[in-house]
Amino acid sequence: MTDQESSDAEAMNSINDWNAKVVEEFRANLGVVGGAFEGAPVLLLHTKGAKSGRERVNPMMYLDEGGRIYVFASKAGADTNPDWFHNLVANPTVTFEIGSDTLLANAVPVVGAERDRIYGVQAGRFPGFDEYQAKTSRVIPVVELVRSP
Repeated sequence: MTDQESSDAEAMNSINDWNAKVVEEFRANLGVVGGAFEGAPVLLLHTKGAKSGRERVNPMMYLDEGGRIYVFASKAGADTNPDWFHNLVANPTVTFEIGSDTLLANAVPVVGAERDRIYGVQAGRFPGFDEYQAKTSRVIPVVELVRSP
């Protein structure tokens, strides 16, 4: 294993440990978490690994606009999309947890003017999203979680 591979593996383990703690807190408190997410709307997104087929669970902020749920592949402004976005593009049937509810959905990327409008609403509520977009040259994807009947 190269030094870079070792460093990447350590970073991934750290992220996985952090996610696991947030997931545990979310479930123990019916969707309410503190720390970096305190006061923000948070859901747990379940995706299927594009290669492995294994379930992945990622805590993330979301926007509820008139009952429509949107998530943002910001990765804190990194130059690459988060793995969960790659996974849901490959396997768009997802589940997500809000509060004590677990819902089945189809993940649909939002593009163009509607993407810009939704992202602007989120950035207006949480200015960190403007900072994320300013840090990267990629257009941060917006995804609607369309609930299954």
